Amino acid sequence: MSDKAKTGIAFIGTGFVADYYMTTLANHPGLGLAGVWDRDGARLKQFCSYWNIRDYGSEDALLADAGVDIVVNLTVPESHYAVNRAALIAGKHVYCEKPLAMQVEQARELVDLARERGLVLAAAPANALSDAQAHCAAILSSGAIGTPRLAYAEMEDGPVFLDNWQQWRSRSGAKWPGVHEFEIGCTLEHAGYGMSWLVSLFGPVKHLDAFSALTFPNKGPGTEGLTLAPDLSVGCLTFASGLTARITCGLAAPRDRSLTIIGDKGTIVVRDLWDNRSPVHLELAGQKRPLLHRVVDRLERQMRRKFPFRLMAGKAIAYPMAPRKIQLPAYPSQIDFVRGIAAQADAIRAGQTPIFSGETALHLTDIVLALNSGKRNYSL
Repeated sequence: MSDKAKTGIAFIGTGFVADYYMTTLANHPGLGLAGVWDRDGARLKQFCSYWNIRDYGSEDALLADAGVDIVVNLTVPESHYAVNRAALIAGKHVYCEKPLAMQVEQARELVDLARERGLVLAAAPANALSDAQAHCAAILSSGAIGTPRLAYAEMEDGPVFLDNWQQWRSRSGAKWPGVHEFEIGCTLEHAGYGMSWLVSLFGPVKHLDAFSALTFPNKGPGTEGLTLAPDLSVGCLTFASGLTARITCGLAAPRDRSLTIIGDKGTIVVRDLWDNRSPVHLELAGQKRPLLHRVVDRLERQMRRKFPFRLMAGKAIAYPMAPRKIQLPAYPSQIDFVRGIAAQADAIRAGQTPIFSGETALHLTDIVLALNSGKRNYSL
């Protein structure tokens, strides 16, 4: 790594997600953005004009810049392998949007290449480095719910194909790539947000059974005649630590990005895995339930119907300290997207291995690809 006050980074890819990274870059003064490049010249010009940043003019020029320590790969998933490989061969550390590659064998090649060259290959998403994850981990470590036995991770994004998605724009004006997202599938786009939490809290998965399906083949104008990916996947996971979990990804059910962890002595519910400081609820077994919950239960029994809202189990547990002011994208993506890059830079400086790099990044890629394809009886 170059000897300078800031770690130099550069983006390859200036699409919709790149604005999330630009929004949260200000949270990490130890990083310096040297410039960006994108093969879409019009989009590149628009992005650089809005953010007033350098256009490298070519990928080769970016990779040749000695001031760039970490290349941030924000291209489409189909390009991840080639861009990651080129950056590693150029001697750069790499931070890649999910997944590392579209094939497990290619992801393994990248991890091996990084190790051979003494480089760090890390991967998104960064939501499992959130304040909420640390808060949840602390509650688990306290033993409040005893031994965790079962977890449910929901990655339901709602029926976005019924919304006015053709008009969605990022801060700098990029169109939301709806057609491409429907072709790639919700699992490759979203499963990592739940799996990164599960793996960071409970360690590696040893066995997986998955099912995936395309349940809504008509996604609206612009998708006619296209081969669309599954818009539903369900995975049942067995962790080496003994935990059993289910993860669901979908583009039709009402929006739900919660995580429920059930232990011998109680339950933890994280309300929103896309919220950096999501409320985290704790309910202890045998404890008297909150008054509102008891009132709602009584009224539902009296009226003989279920009310159209959900109450989270237990009570929200206060965070141990007030939040420091940081910039986050608007709802629903309230994630510090650059926190993963900052953690990678810190680890490199300290000669350590960041959590979501190397074998862990490969493991997450393996899981997500298996979920997407609906693999059965799959050992990892």
